[in-house]
Amino acid sequence: MEHIHLIGIGGTGLSAIARLLLERGYRVSGSDRAASTFTDALIESGATVYIGHKAENISGADVVVRSSAVTEDNPEVVAARAASIPVYKRSEFLGKLLAGFTSMAVAGTHGKTTTTAMLAWALEGAGVSPSYIIGGISKNLGNNARAGKGFYFVIEADEYDGMFLGLNPDWAIVTNMEHDHPDCYPTPEEYTHAFSAFVARVKPNGGLFICGDESSLSVLPAYLPAAAKAFTYGLNSGNTYQAGAIKLDDNGNCHFSLLYKGEALVNISLPVPGEHNIRNALAVLGVCHQSGMDLNRVAAALAGFSGTGRRFDIAGTVGGITLIDDYGHHPTEIKATLQAARSRYGSRRIWAVWQPHTYSRTQTLFKNFIEAFSDADRVVVTEIYAAREASTGFSANQLVNAMSHTGKHFVPDLASAEAYLQENLQSGDVVLVLSAGDANLISAHLLEHFKQKEQQHV
Repeated sequence: MEHIHLIGIGGTGLSAIARLLLERGYRVSGSDRAASTFTDALIESGATVYIGHKAENISGADVVVRSSAVTEDNPEVVAARAASIPVYKRSEFLGKLLAGFTSMAVAGTHGKTTTTAMLAWALEGAGVSPSYIIGGISKNLGNNARAGKGFYFVIEADEYDGMFLGLNPDWAIVTNMEHDHPDCYPTPEEYTHAFSAFVARVKPNGGLFICGDESSLSVLPAYLPAAAKAFTYGLNSGNTYQAGAIKLDDNGNCHFSLLYKGEALVNISLPVPGEHNIRNALAVLGVCHQSGMDLNRVAAALAGFSGTGRRFDIAGTVGGITLIDDYGHHPTEIKATLQAARSRYGSRRIWAVWQPHTYSRTQTLFKNFIEAFSDADRVVVTEIYAAREASTGFSANQLVNAMSHTGKHFVPDLASAEAYLQENLQSGDVVLVLSAGDANLISAHLLEHFKQKEQQHV
C-alpha cells in the first residue's frame, strides 16, 4: 500500500485530498502547525497526523504533497528531498487523482465552493455517485471530499498559487473573474492570464460554461482548444442557459424555470437566497444537461440543497437575533451576501461584522471595500486577519475612517467586537459575520451568550 504524506494536512485543500486517498485505500499521514476539526476527523478515519513539522514525520513515505503555504525550507520538505522522495505541490498532484475520470472543475473569484457543492449534490441526486473535492463542508454530503463509485469527479478549481493549472477538465465552469490574491497576481492582467491558461487546459472535446452576465469572462472562450464547446448561463437574455419566470417566496427562496436556447426544460426551486445562487444553479444545470443527466432528478436534488459551511450559514436564532456566518472576504462577495440577506430579511436591522483578510487584499481593493456595505444598517470592522502575510503597518481603522457609512464602527479585536455586539444587539436584528479567518468565533460566542441570558430570565 502506497504511503502518502501531506504537509499542511489540516487545511481545506489537503484535508480533502487526504480523505479521498484514505477512501481509495492509501496509507495517509500528515502534519500541521495546529490541530483542527479537519485533523480530528482525519485521525478518526485512519490517518496519522503530527502536530508540528519535523523531519522524522515523513518516515516511510513514498510521496510527499505540500500545501501552497509550505516553503522549501520546511524540515519535512528538506528531509524528503534528501531521501529522494518525490515532493509535489497540490497543483502537481491533482492530475494524478483525477486520472481516468470525467472531470468537472469549478473556477471563479466568487461562488466556486457553493457551485462545486451544488454540482456534487446534483450528480448524487442524479444517481451517478461522483467523487469530489470541495473547498468547504457540504451540508448535504456532510464532508468536503469523497471517493465515489462512478466515473465523474467534481473539483473546486482554486486559482490561488495557480492550483487550477494542474487540471485538465472535461467540463469547466467559470463563475466570474475579478482581481484577487494580489500576493500571487499583483495586477489584474496577471490574474486574467491565469484564468485564460486554465481555460486552455480544457480537454479538446470538452466544454466551458461561463456566466454570460459577467462581461469580464467574454475573453475566455477564445482560449479553448478548437474542438471544445462554449456555453453561457445567466439571467440576461441571449445566454445559452437562462432563468425564466423568477419568483421569490416570503422566505427569500428562488423559483424559476430553466431555459435552454429559449426552451423551458424544467422548473427549479432553490432554498438558498440571492441572484448569485440562481446563476450558480444555472451553471450546474447546464453541465448536467450537456452530460445527459435526468434533469427532473437534478431539480429534485437542488430543491433540497442546503449550502456549505460558512456560506450564508445560519448559526442560530436566539432572543429574536439571527446569527449568520459567511466566508465573504472580497467586496463583490460581501455585496452579494448582504443583498441576499436584505432580500430574505426585508426591513429587519442587518449588522455586517467584517474581519478583513490579508493586508495585500485589503489595501489593493481598498476603494471597493468602502463601498461594499450599503445593504447593512450597521457595520462593525475588526483588525485585519494576516493569514499568510506579515504586517505592513496598515490598519483596518484607516479603511473604516474612509467609509461614508453612518453606522460604521471599528473594533481592534474579536473580544471587543463581541462586547460591542452584546451591548447593542436587539431582538429582530440579523448579524452576518463575514470572515475567511477566525471571526466565525464571534457568532458562536454570541449564540452562547444570548442563550445563557435567555435561561437567566426563565
